[in-house]
Amino acid sequence: MSFSFPSPFYAMADTLNRPALSFQRLTQQLCAGGVRLLQLRVKQQPTRDFVSLATAVRRICHDSQCTLIINDRVDVALAVESDGVHLGQEDLPLTAARKVVGGEKIIGVSTHTAQQALTAEQEGADYIGFGPLFGTTTKATGYTARGLEQLQEVRQQVHIPIVAIGGITAERAPAVLQAGADAVALISDIVLAPDIQHRVKTLLRQLDSPKG
Repeated sequence: MSFSFPSPFYAMADTLNRPALSFQRLTQQLCAGGVRLLQLRVKQQPTRDFVSLATAVRRICHDSQCTLIINDRVDVALAVESDGVHLGQEDLPLTAARKVVGGEKIIGVSTHTAQQALTAEQEGADYIGFGPLFGTTTKATGYTARGLEQLQEVRQQVHIPIVAIGGITAERAPAVLQAGADAVALISDIVLAPDIQHRVKTLLRQLDSPKG
């Protein structure tokens, strides 16, 4: 069965090292704002702590009927029975990950070029991430900003859903969707907001209008 994003907003649970914000609290606020799909991005935590944290996040997502994707870690995704996993270019190869998680789990793949996007589709990815679309400080990808033109080129070449990521703000999001993305991932614009729940609700209302 082909996958589609439940909403044009692809939420990222990444605290950006905000000392007063836990992953659980962030997840609660995102879900309360109406998020339907969330990727848990946890860096530099021991596996035991990651599994404990992901278990708590999964419970919140389950209660809110929100799809949970674990970033990078196939083992953690399996351990907590998440809905899927998102792989980077340096992570476990997609074909190997599919053997491990089976055909029912969602697998997304980060891509930075049209060739990477095509390869991900050919190997069976359910969706791709494409970026960094604009300049971003939340993740060092080693790639320069891809821009809307390259997003349009990728959209013409692949048929699976695309989530655009990297430097996207609420103001830029409509243009990104119009350029061919099925969903947009915003991190700083959401996580650094004084009221995350309100920010999410406002964004979802903004993105609710159909693409022109």
